[in-house]
Amino acid sequence: MVKILLPTPLRPYAGGAASVEVSGSTVAEALAGLVAQHDGLRRHLFDEAGRLRSFVNVYKNEEDVRYLEKDATPVAEGDALSIVPSIAGGSTAAPPEVAALSNDEIRRYSRHLIMPEVGLEGQRKLKAARVLAIGTGGLGSPLSLYLAAAGVGTLGLVDFDVVDDSNLQRQVLFGTRDVGRPKLQAAAERLKDLNPNVDVVRFEERLTSENALAIFRDFDIVADGTDNFPTRYLVNDACVLTGKPNVYASIFRFEGQASVFWAQKGPCYRCLYTEPPPAGLVPSCAEGGVLGILPGLLGVLQATEVVKLILGTGEPLIGRLLLVDALGMRFRELKLRKNPDCVVCGPNPTVTKLIDYEAFCGVTPEAPAAGIPEISVEELKDLRDRGAAFVLVDVREPHEIAISSFPESVKIPLGTLAQNVNRLSTADEIVVHCKTGGRSARAVQFLREAGFKKVRNLAGGINRWAELIDPSMPKY
Repeated sequence: MVKILLPTPLRPYAGGAASVEVSGSTVAEALAGLVAQHDGLRRHLFDEAGRLRSFVNVYKNEEDVRYLEKDATPVAEGDALSIVPSIAGGSTAAPPEVAALSNDEIRRYSRHLIMPEVGLEGQRKLKAARVLAIGTGGLGSPLSLYLAAAGVGTLGLVDFDVVDDSNLQRQVLFGTRDVGRPKLQAAAERLKDLNPNVDVVRFEERLTSENALAIFRDFDIVADGTDNFPTRYLVNDACVLTGKPNVYASIFRFEGQASVFWAQKGPCYRCLYTEPPPAGLVPSCAEGGVLGILPGLLGVLQATEVVKLILGTGEPLIGRLLLVDALGMRFRELKLRKNPDCVVCGPNPTVTKLIDYEAFCGVTPEAPAAGIPEISVEELKDLRDRGAAFVLVDVREPHEIAISSFPESVKIPLGTLAQNVNRLSTADEIVVHCKTGGRSARAVQFLREAGFKKVRNLAGGINRWAELIDPSMPKY
């Protein structure tokens, strides 16, 4: 028997199991055994032609099977296959010049200065370094706090959002008094209070293909704290084109990933994930949730990698992917290899300039709603007030339903919809909802493909209902 390890996003389609034991002598046979046991995994792992999806990687123990014998790679008793889908050592990267330290700075950084791995020269490198953090959210908060505390001389921040009270569970850069304020304004004040020696450079704008290269050019290291695939691919490609190291992390529920993508010394993000998953297939943290402590853990790992790159010491995560399971408190490491056919960092690149990344990731403004009939919360209220005949279907998870729900709704979590579709009738008018409309849109698409013609998605989900129709209902 071979054990297949499943990441959190795939576990709902395997009855919640973290691992599944299957029989098979090759990777292909093992995966076939997996989907035979849990058919709900099939569409997440394989495309319509039965090929493994390009954003799903499989590792045999610590080796990427793409660089072994692919799906023909033999497996034996005791081997473990890890499914790693997308979820959103080297020399110093600091400039050669060093900066003098004042007496006040020497006192402030004294615990660094007495370490031979840092010392006076290393602290001067930190002061001379210029680091750009993309995002000041769950990952960017601890990242920027620790880099400022460590004495990184210039800290660039890219963000255009405002502080929301739902941010405070994990975005430790902000406090209750900051709710409603621009994030960069609040962040700059907090960082300058923490260390007035740090120069905080603010870019209060959305990172785009038009401005990324100009922003990146003046920094030594880029740290990616984003939460969506278009920006993640944009950051990667801009780092490759400008020669910057990309200190990466991603998070979901209790799990995270971290690495350093630096095309000059190893693989880039596209070497690991050549293409993004289809829009909506991978849930965001807003849909799936995240343990508030987890981005703190991953953000601190990012800060550690940044400092190592600046100092030119230790063994950075170049060519390695660190997998973090906070629920089991386990850390696993997988080897990454540079893809010789990579379209951006390979010897014959086809991506030589920044592209339209929203179109590349399939999340153009028109794409999510294309072919998905919708109903507004105002229209739903009218249906309920009139006592119209329709079926309301809630595809959220049970723990979400405990927060807020419509009492008359039929509760069918999205991951179990295929097995429970017989609970619904094609003759009924059906309205499907989730938290904000993303999962319910996927449910509507599935039902329409299954022959349901009178089914619509509640735009904005139950949160929009709470916001516009019933303020007494909790919004989460």
